[in-house]
Amino acid sequence: MTDPDRCRLTGGKSLKRPGGGRCPSDFVTHSSRRISRCWTTHRFEPSTRPRTIGGGAKKTCPIGLVMGAFEYRQAEEIRDTFARHHVRYLFIGKAGAILLGFPDTTQDADVFAERSEENGRALVMAMRELGFALSDDQAAQIERGKDFVQLKNGPFDLDLIFAPDGIERFGDAWQRRVEVEGFPVCHIDDIIASKEATGRVKDRESLPRLKSFRDYLRERGLGGR
Repeated sequence: MTDPDRCRLTGGKSLKRPGGGRCPSDFVTHSSRRISRCWTTHRFEPSTRPRTIGGGAKKTCPIGLVMGAFEYRQAEEIRDTFARHHVRYLFIGKAGAILLGFPDTTQDADVFAERSEENGRALVMAMRELGFALSDDQAAQIERGKDFVQLKNGPFDLDLIFAPDGIERFGDAWQRRVEVEGFPVCHIDDIIASKEATGRVKDRESLPRLKSFRDYLRERGLGGR
C-alpha cells in the first residue's frame, strides 16, 4: 500500500498527488483517512484471483476488488456511461462492498438510483447506450422509479433499486457515500443496513463477514459511524 502521507483524502472529492497524478488505490471517506483497495488482514483471506473474470482478464490488484460474472470493466462502463448522462446513483449491495475492498464475487451489479423523472429519463438513455434492450414497459418502470427493476437483457445483469430496504432517502445515502476511482459507493453502514432489512437468507448469511469487514475499517479509523 502507499505511504499514508502521500495520498491524504478528505470528504467528498478525490485529491491528487503533489505531482498531479491521482491516487488510484485509495478512496474518500468522511473520516478524512486513506483507504487502499489492496488491503489484507488476518481476518480476511487475500484473493489471488484477477479483478476481472473473463477472456483476457489481467490481474491489476492482488487483493480486494474481485468480481465474478460481473466484471470490473463493466463497472467502469456503468460509471463512465452514467457520468455522460448525468445519472445520480450509488453502487450498493455486494458489488458496492467489493468496490470498498471486501474480498468476494458477485453475479450482477446492484445500483441505487435517485428517484426523479429527470434521473429516470437519463437512466433509460444510459442503459440503452450500455446495450440493454429495454422494452417500453421496462423504460416506463425506470422513468417512474419503480422500487426494483431487474434487468437481464443486456451485456451483464443489473438490478436498479429506487427504494432499497433499510435506507430512507437517496439524499442521505449520497451524503454518506464514498468514492473509489470515480465510483460512487454506498457507505458500508448503509450496505449492511440494507442487507439486514431485506431478511433474505443469502443476505443474512453474508452479514457476519460484512460486519467483520466494517470492524476492520473502524479499527483503523477508516470508516464507520
